[in-house]
Amino acid sequence: MEKLNALYAQSGGVTAVINASACGVIETAREHGHAIGKVYAARNGIIGALTEDLIDTSQESDADIAALKHTPAGAFGSCRHKLGSLEKNRKAYERLVDVFSAHQIRYFFYNGGGDSQDTAFKVSQISRELGYPIICIGIPKTVDNDLPFTDNSPGFGSVAKYVGVSIREAGMDVASMALTSTKVFILEVMGRHAGWIAAAGGLAAEKEGDSPHIILFPERPLQVENFLSRVKTCIDRYEHCSIVVSEGVKNAEGNFIADQGLVDAFGHKQLGGVAPVIANLIKEKLGYKYHWALADYLQRAARHIASQTDVEQAYAVGKAAVEMALAGKNAIMPIIVRGKNHPYSWTIGEAPLEMVANVEIKMPDHFISADGYGITTACREYLSPLIQGEAYPPYHNGLPVYVTLKNLPVAKKLKTAFDIA
Repeated sequence: MEKLNALYAQSGGVTAVINASACGVIETAREHGHAIGKVYAARNGIIGALTEDLIDTSQESDADIAALKHTPAGAFGSCRHKLGSLEKNRKAYERLVDVFSAHQIRYFFYNGGGDSQDTAFKVSQISRELGYPIICIGIPKTVDNDLPFTDNSPGFGSVAKYVGVSIREAGMDVASMALTSTKVFILEVMGRHAGWIAAAGGLAAEKEGDSPHIILFPERPLQVENFLSRVKTCIDRYEHCSIVVSEGVKNAEGNFIADQGLVDAFGHKQLGGVAPVIANLIKEKLGYKYHWALADYLQRAARHIASQTDVEQAYAVGKAAVEMALAGKNAIMPIIVRGKNHPYSWTIGEAPLEMVANVEIKMPDHFISADGYGITTACREYLSPLIQGEAYPPYHNGLPVYVTLKNLPVAKKLKTAFDIA
């Protein structure tokens, strides 16, 4: 039986556990060495695939591949580069098939969010058109937790844990100094259109008076006077007010409060920081001293406080991707299927890439409290299992030990280069 090679690539914003998915792919492929030849990785995501900049993962030791499971960020490099439609960018898709053919790649595993699943689906389409069969499996990943079909998105649980821990600790800090110092603390988290990460902060509020006192969701336009009244009430009642705000919060007209007027490579609006806008509003209208912080990259890179559930699920979807490919399945994405909440259980299912691509799942209404500033019991029941368990990396000299792979290049075989511009 001829051995066929595989290509794995990471896409979009990285997470604390995307490398656990890579580990799942590579370790499982090695277990099936009778069917899969080499596993290549595309350096810097789809750009590496287009430019034939491939990495030979067979040159990495079993120990280093295993260490990916506790290493954050993207071990092979990621990128934001949307290929778009087949009609408008056919040359790019044809180039991918040329690269795959040159290196006898018949399995393509693309680890990313909705845009990435769209790319994987279109690669499956063009491969059929051109008569070069490629099995394309999308592997879910996004801290935003907005992918359809899957119960949750690998990467989210660890961010949720980080945000819950951070707002609890910062809230205690503010409370201890509120009499003579800061009255308001604002933590800005990721979430352009969906408030899942902001909602996770609500897990820290387990009893009356706990932080956060207010959560601002993208799904709820900011009602300024009502919001300011709520802040004042919190100060009067607790002497301080802790707020979690999603970067994608909009005003009453539906415009992003933090819109910079720029867009990224995926065509998404660049958001410039809603926390200082909210802070200045509070200062101007109420006069309270404040501090604000952006969780920013810290929230998605915090492998030291990753959720054990998240690590296990990230590895599982990588492993399942290989198993599905070897079973002949194509143009699908492994998904997480929830069983029970108490005790929490889950299994791996699958969803067609065609229906996953470019679909965003927002917070449902029944997960947001009636006043619009908190989470409901139903939301807490959904979120809580996702942050359970600690999966600490090894430590040395007081710091976590993370692996850096050799990432040795594969010799190029195509005579022509490709301009991604």
